[in-house]
Amino acid sequence: MRHACLILKPGHDRPVRRHHPWIFSGAVAELEGRIEDGEIVDVYSSEREWLARGYLNRRSQIIVRLLTWNPEEAIDESFWERRIDRALAARHLLGLDQITDAYRLVYAENDWIPGLIVDRYGDFLVIQSLTLGIERRKELLVRILAERCHPTGIYERSDLDVRAKEGLPPADGVRHGEMPPERIVIREHGHLFRVDIRHGQKTGFYLDQRENRRRVAPYLAGARVLNAFSYTGAFAVYALAAGAESVVNLDTSAEALAEAAINLQLNGFPASRFENIEGDAFRVLRQFRASGRRFQAVILDPPKFAFAQAHLERAARGYKDINLQALHLIEPGGILVTFSCSGLVSADLFQKIVFAAAEDAGREVQILERLGQAPDHPVRLSFPEGEYLKGLICRVW
Repeated sequence: MRHACLILKPGHDRPVRRHHPWIFSGAVAELEGRIEDGEIVDVYSSEREWLARGYLNRRSQIIVRLLTWNPEEAIDESFWERRIDRALAARHLLGLDQITDAYRLVYAENDWIPGLIVDRYGDFLVIQSLTLGIERRKELLVRILAERCHPTGIYERSDLDVRAKEGLPPADGVRHGEMPPERIVIREHGHLFRVDIRHGQKTGFYLDQRENRRRVAPYLAGARVLNAFSYTGAFAVYALAAGAESVVNLDTSAEALAEAAINLQLNGFPASRFENIEGDAFRVLRQFRASGRRFQAVILDPPKFAFAQAHLERAARGYKDINLQALHLIEPGGILVTFSCSGLVSADLFQKIVFAAAEDAGREVQILERLGQAPDHPVRLSFPEGEYLKGLICRVW
């Protein structure tokens, strides 16, 4: 099948040859042939050498998202079946079903399916269609997922801002089978959590933090813990299960804190073991410092601060400030667990930010462990942008 041809400017072919899946509009010299946005285009170097094939969207700064570097590989129904089968097989090899019934099945570019997220929650799948190319093939992809996974239902949560950059409105609703209940109870490392997959953050739960919750827990035994940006209390459940003396959950959302209380009680922890505080972490941590309240461990898991390169400096200031305030609250020998989920903040930069906060706080800090996203969120080597979550477990003196 003959496709339209996209010709790159001289010197812009190296990322394509190295299998990076994005082509930015500034790299394009010309587009030959009639083609609708969302359809397949062949990509050529400035010397007219065929390089790759992907789907086009002239409304996006990322004008092409590449799908194959094999000139013989057609982007047909069997292509999408092969890609989904490979992603599902990779999850099966992780043995996730033994520890949880909630995990990521398809992670967009990192599973060679740009623009598609698929998460499993028990008997339901949640999908996110983030690009026009995926939107055009959504019904096909839903059918393949239904045939392969046999879910009770497939629910769409395509409510991310990135869709606007693709010229797409938000979309949600049932795409296959039954409507999910208001709350689904999932299991993870022996713990239970209620999840709202219809309205909760991300697709309902922070699946990427699964292994970090397990790794952090032993450091919290016997500690008075502050769990800032707590959302629905997952770190708190792990902390108390590991023998923490008490946990304070801090979040801006009263609804999330109510769910945190339910999750803690669901796992057998009485209200006397935890406290929920509604408020802005930047302000409340300062209040704790002023009042002399101290903790033996502080967990910082803030939302994404940097959404674009222009936000990076402000994001760095935000990360430094929240870590600075936390360091003032930790008793000597205590634990700081700190995260950034901003992809634009590298692991090296994040460590430098935490170091600067420690310097300003006058504290000596040791890194005990470095943390990242769970293995069902793999990072494709040719797409370092897939590595967004980084964390540190630190001892504070």
